[in-house]
Order: sequence, then C-alpha cells, then structure tokens
Amino acid sequence: MLSLINVLFAFITLAILILAGRFIKQKIKLFQKLYLPESIIAGAIALLLGPGVVGSIAVALGVPADGYLAGGVFPETTRTVWTQSPGVFINIVFAALFLGETIPKPKEIWRKTSPQVAFGQTLAWGQYALPILVTLLILIPLFDVDPIIASLVEISFEGGHGTAAGMAETFNRLDFPEGGDLALGLATVGIVTGVIAGTVLADWGRRNNYIQEIPTEVTSGDAQFQPTAHLESDRVLSRRAQLMRNLLIDPLSLNFGFTALAVLIGWIILELLRLLEFFTWGKTGFELAGAIPLFPMALIGGIIVQLIMKKLDLDSLIIRNLQERIAGVALDLVVVTALASIKLQVLGANLPVFLSLSLVGIIWNIVAFVYLAPKILPSYWFERGIGDMGQSMGVTATGILLIKMVDPHNRTGAFESFAYKQLFFEPIVGGGLFTAAAPTLIRQFGLIPMLISTSGLLAFWLIFGFWNYKVIKREMMAEADSPNPVS
Repeated sequence: MLSLINVLFAFITLAILILAGRFIKQKIKLFQKLYLPESIIAGAIALLLGPGVVGSIAVALGVPADGYLAGGVFPETTRTVWTQSPGVFINIVFAALFLGETIPKPKEIWRKTSPQVAFGQTLAWGQYALPILVTLLILIPLFDVDPIIASLVEISFEGGHGTAAGMAETFNRLDFPEGGDLALGLATVGIVTGVIAGTVLADWGRRNNYIQEIPTEVTSGDAQFQPTAHLESDRVLSRRAQLMRNLLIDPLSLNFGFTALAVLIGWIILELLRLLEFFTWGKTGFELAGAIPLFPMALIGGIIVQLIMKKLDLDSLIIRNLQERIAGVALDLVVVTALASIKLQVLGANLPVFLSLSLVGIIWNIVAFVYLAPKILPSYWFERGIGDMGQSMGVTATGILLIKMVDPHNRTGAFESFAYKQLFFEPIVGGGLFTAAAPTLIRQFGLIPMLISTSGLLAFWLIFGFWNYKVIKREMMAEADSPNPVS
C-alpha cells in the first residue's frame, strides 16, 4: 500500500535523475548536438534501470522473480507512482498554459490553430483508413485476425498508453481480450519510435535549415529564459503590489492555487459531460464521455479562470512567469515518468500482426510529416508539425517534447498552436469520442463502412488543409505588402 513517504521518495528519485541527465548532457557532445532535453536523458536512465532492462537481465542471470533486482533498481512503490504520474501532471501543464496570458478572440484562435487542426486530424484519420485497408487486404486473409484490430493503431499511437489501458474493458466486452495487450505494445512502440524519429528528424531539419536558428545571445546560462520572459506593464505591477499588500502567502503558492482551480473546473466540465451521457445516449449502452481525457478540459478551465479574473480586475495576481515555471516542472515530470514507465516486454503473441500495424503507423506518420506538413502548415511548418507527429506516435507529452527539442524558447508559437488544437482534436480522436467508439462501430457495422467513412474524413481534412494553407498564405502576403499604419 502506498503512503505519502513513498510518493515523496519517488519524486526525490526523479529529481536526482534529472540532475544526472543534466550532468550527462554536459559531458556528452552528441546529446548537445541533438538538443536532447535533460528530461529525456533522465527518463532513458530510469528505463534502463527499471524492470525492462536491468530487471530482465537479473532474471536471466538467475535472480528470483520476487528478488530485488527482478524489478530493476527502483522499488515497486516508486514504479507505481511513476506509472500514474504522466496522466496526472499533463493536466497541470495544460491548465497553466493560458493563465496570465491575454486570451485572443475566437476568430484569432481559429486562425492560429486551423492549420494545426487540419494536420492533426489528417494524421488521426490516416491512422484509421490505412490500418483498416491493411487489415482487409492482408491481416484477415493471412492471419484471420479480429477486425477490431484495425482500430488499434489510432487507439495506441494517437491515444497513448492511457487510452490503450482504458480501452481494455471495452475490448473484453467485445470478445477481443488480447486487444488490451496489443494496444499497450503498440503504444510502447509508438512512444519509443516517436522520440527516436523526432530526434533524427530534428537533426535532419537543422541540417536542411527547416528549423529557425537560436539567437546566439540567448544560448548560455540563465539567458536561455529571456525569450519566454513575460514583460509586464507598470500598471500590472502596481495593481499586483496593491492586491498582495495584505496577503501573507508566497506568490508561487498563490499561482499554483489558480492552476489547481483550472484543473478543478476542467474536471467539473468533464463530469457534467459524463452525467449528460448517463441520462441520454448512455442509456443505450453506448458510452463515449468516459474516454475523454481530463487535460483538454483543464485547458478550458484555465481559460475560464483567466477570463473571470480579468472580469474581476484581479488578473494581475496571476503571474505568467510563475505559471511557466509550474508548467515546466510538471512537463519534466511527465516526460521522465512516461519514459520510465514504458513496458518493453509487452509485445503479445501475434508478432507478425503487431509488426505490420507498427510499420503502418510509423510510416504514415513520418511520411505525412515530411510531405504533407509543409503543404498544410503555412508558417514554421517543421516546429509546428513535429509536435503533431510526436503526439500521433506516442502521447501528448511526446509532441510537447519534440516541440521543446526544436523550439526550446517558444519563439515560433508552436506550443500555443499545439495547445489550442487540442480543443478541436482531443474531444474527437486521440482518446476522444471516436477513439472510444471505434471498436464498437467496427463490430457493429464492419470494416468496409468504416473504411469509407474514415477515408472520407481523411480526404475532407486534406482538402481543407490545402485550401486553408492557400488562404492564410495570401493573407500573410497581403499583410507583408501593406504599408505600416500611420500613427
């Protein structure tokens, strides 16, 4: 049974691993050349020292299955805390995203994120259409697999380990019990290949000048944080000093309270959706809202908190720089624990089918990024597209990680666009409504109707993406050619 002291030592271990990651990066030039974040190095160390590598070697050398090293060098309580951490701390990352920011108008949000939505949806629907086609033409004739297997690529690659694990009960209800193991195995392949492919592509992008160069004046020491520093007006600083005068609380604690409030509001929204489902379509046995993750709702919660505080003229209490630090710590925890929790031994018994689905997902995501992203994303296509590619191969944290790798100072706006996209993305695919419904729809209607519908949606988002690219490019050119307004 876990106790609070177990949780404390689990995170103390994480902090030491991050320090070790920083030390190793300083010593190994290759990691510096690849712009590999310390959190990835720390997560890789934890993975190597865990049950998948050290534990497997120890068992092979004769250590009893219940022996200490059989589970790696970390105690089981620590591994349990780490396994639960990615799905928890990703909510804090997204809750803090817009706290302390000026919320743009809906039209501006759509303009910023519509190319990202188009590209993300293209990746997602391709993960249905192509595996369904491969299942119909190859996997069923050769291996007599269950048709539901065609939904596993999107569930695992786009949805990640959390969605794959959460769908296990659905697979059991649909008489496909091996679906849970295969989904977790595919999710492992997705996140590992996502990080590897993202690292290789980032190096390729730098060599071909697709990535914006980091200014030399911000490459050392504490100056690395200058581009993201949130400059505040004298009015905001004066108002904050007035409001904080009689508050005996640390500003960081106060701002973490706003972050927590955003998560709470997101949770309430999600519970209301589930309650609505219970009294409406849920009575038919068709459950969808239960598969929607919390973090896109936490993002909405952050926007609501910011708007309310602005309306009450209390928004100066929300300090953007502190929110960035809160999100930064949470993101490091997400990345390290997600990598540390990968189950390398999970492959399942159907190796040819498993490898076939893995190859389809990997090839589609990489090819789509290299050839479609430049035609759908009108500006900073590499920085913005690689985040979607990372998310579509692992988890949302993988996408954020790859964005951080190619744009560590957030100069391109890729992170904001990626985050806004989740509002139009996560409720549907990547663990959303359609992801939860896909196995049931395949069982109920069959693969051919699903192939037609998903191929149609793939074609729609491709056509929209190409058209939207031209529209935004024309607007950008018109703005560039227009004379500066006279003040």
